Amino acid sequence: MRDLRLPLLGVAAWIGALLGPQVAAWPVGGGIVASIVLVLGAALGRSIGRSRRRRDEPSVASSASRRTAAALLIMALGAGAVAGLRAAQVQHNPVADLAAHGARVHLTASVSSDARSVIGVSGEHVLITLRVTDLTGRGQHFRLGAPVLAIGDSEWAEVPLGATVVTSGRLVTADESDVAALLVADTPRLVAGPGPWWRAAGAVRSAIRAAVADRPADQRALVPALVDGDDTGLADDLADDFRTTGLTHLLAVSGTNLTLLVGFALIVARWCGVRGRWLYLVGAGGIVGFVLLARTEPSVVRAAAMGTVGLLAMARGGRGRALRGLGAAVCALMLLDPGLATSLGFALSALATAGILLFGPPWRDALCHWLPRWAAEAIAVPAAAQLACTPLIAAISGQVSLVAVLANLLAEPAVAPATVLGLLAGVCGLVSAPLGRLVATPAGWCVGWIIAVARHCAHLPTPAIGWGSGPVALALLVLGCVAVVGLGPRLLRRPLLGVGCALLLTLVLLVRMSRFGWPPDDWVMVMCDIGQGDGLVVSAGDHAAIVVDSGPAPEPMDRCLDDLGITTVPLLVFTHFDADHVTGASGVFSGRRVGAVWTTTLYQPASGVDKVTDAAADAGVEPTPAPYAATGRIGPVELQVLWPSGALPAGTDTNGSSVVLLVRSHGLTLLLTGDVDPDGQRVLASRLPGLTVDVLKVPHHGSKYQDEDWLLSLHARVALTSVGADNDYGHPAASTLDPLAAAGTAVYRTDTDGAIAVLGGAAGPRVVTD
Repeated sequence: MRDLRLPLLGVAAWIGALLGPQVAAWPVGGGIVASIVLVLGAALGRSIGRSRRRRDEPSVASSASRRTAAALLIMALGAGAVAGLRAAQVQHNPVADLAAHGARVHLTASVSSDARSVIGVSGEHVLITLRVTDLTGRGQHFRLGAPVLAIGDSEWAEVPLGATVVTSGRLVTADESDVAALLVADTPRLVAGPGPWWRAAGAVRSAIRAAVADRPADQRALVPALVDGDDTGLADDLADDFRTTGLTHLLAVSGTNLTLLVGFALIVARWCGVRGRWLYLVGAGGIVGFVLLARTEPSVVRAAAMGTVGLLAMARGGRGRALRGLGAAVCALMLLDPGLATSLGFALSALATAGILLFGPPWRDALCHWLPRWAAEAIAVPAAAQLACTPLIAAISGQVSLVAVLANLLAEPAVAPATVLGLLAGVCGLVSAPLGRLVATPAGWCVGWIIAVARHCAHLPTPAIGWGSGPVALALLVLGCVAVVGLGPRLLRRPLLGVGCALLLTLVLLVRMSRFGWPPDDWVMVMCDIGQGDGLVVSAGDHAAIVVDSGPAPEPMDRCLDDLGITTVPLLVFTHFDADHVTGASGVFSGRRVGAVWTTTLYQPASGVDKVTDAAADAGVEPTPAPYAATGRIGPVELQVLWPSGALPAGTDTNGSSVVLLVRSHGLTLLLTGDVDPDGQRVLASRLPGLTVDVLKVPHHGSKYQDEDWLLSLHARVALTSVGADNDYGHPAASTLDPLAAAGTAVYRTDTDGAIAVLGGAAGPRVVTD
């Protein structure tokens, strides 16, 4: 029977770290919790002392139960106290206090993350994490150790990890809970370079990239991602395919990376005659080297812990030892970095590891009755990991992947050689660049296979099914997973049932599943559920539609159009070039005839413009600005361009340049507003006094920045908001939607209602959700 005490302690620590910041308010709450921990610790010690003096078995068992319960409570409270104190330390310090006043400061800091580029409204910026050690602001000087997130110009991209810099800037209160402030930074001045270990790790990372520089673009991006988590340059559509197929763990640093690389180092060491405790030294050195190579960020530390558990599982008596190691690893991580308690990556890693250790062996043993052991292991491991993560993935994405096990099964044989060869290519490249490229060639072939698996599996007719993320839906899913855990070995033990389950899953994957009653007959417009972005479809006849925006990814938009049976798009409109409106452009063009393409007149940001022009060029279409005040008719649809008009005022941002369309179809008037800002709304109010509509697409995902008087003056009977669940922007704002609802408008939103269809009729608009 398995010893579950350490795993249970890990669960207790996790719960404590989740609740700690809420219940352990600094300093009073933290002091109270710490006192409780000390008292319970003394009680536990006293209980242990008493149990040793008692010899009767029932008393010993009872005492053991009390000790276990006390240990669980102490661990939960201890982790909660640490989490509360850590949160208070980050949120209450001189840096946070100065940020609350928007102070300008001068500081010395060490660089604790790689620089990464982001595209904003005002252009390209660089984000980098700093640990401030010396700070001067508002006439005060402080020596401390506080993390800040700095945003600066392109010169920050050249600052290496581990360096010490001096800079100035303005502090702003940060939204993130793991940094004390946001620093709008001036140009940095390097005062000390990184240490030798960081330089060595940086050299290996650079050598890996150089070794694959002549490979195709996708391989060039994926080899470093497999080895050290560096996914710079990975195409958005490929990343989306990896998400759909459950292969995302290959794009980030995970325990698998460490298990493969350190496991390979141990094999080489044994070949070289290393034995006994020296192997532990090799393993420890490999773990440290991996952390340096992949960076000492929380996600890497988490991956190192999970990978160490994987190494334990490979040792003699490994399953039981690894399960205890998993519990110990979770306890240690919660005490060292309680912020991981809210990390989705940590949760998925821990659940996947637990699933492999708990469910994998029974499923493997059942399959071994009629399959070779290697085949049974190959099926059981990804299936167990996926099942353990399924409820959490559904809570995040609203989907249950059907293709994940198949994709992981097909990709798995190529992961280990690609990872090991990629690292060897980097090491060899330090000695000889041609030798590095030679070793990188088979690594590229291996990742080419993984890419092909992701591409093909993601485009199966039904790679995933929609699933609600509400409490009832998730409870049903958890019950279903528990049933699969219990029934799985019995079903898989019999060849007929096992093959039958596989054939049934294959049939589901190969046949597109329609949702009952969706799409409804005679729909006029559909707002697709594509996450945090816009994707609108206006019916223009049989299998034809006008599409307005394409959302943040190609796959959801392509799937929405497939569900609606759209094969022809006579007009495609991009209201503006922000990523959440244009990144899915290739999904609209996929397998469809597209006629005209209209865009806004403000060609920013450049990355969004490139997305549209590249997708349109592949289809032989030339995008043109939407003609202001033009009216036209496509099938049953009449439309008019209301905005933008002429030259935009200086300083207009991308949202303010959004194309606004007035659409009439099947007796309904629809106003499609893109992300038009309050200034544009006020201009529209002055130019179109008395305008009323049946359906309003709420601007900018329902953000709080609206001209409320104008929205209410439209007297819309239905208001639709396209918004992603649990987004970081606070969309939609109650201050926007509540007044509309109070005025009698029926309010719908994709994060809670899914895709939304508007139907016409003599009585006005009717709404059906999927």
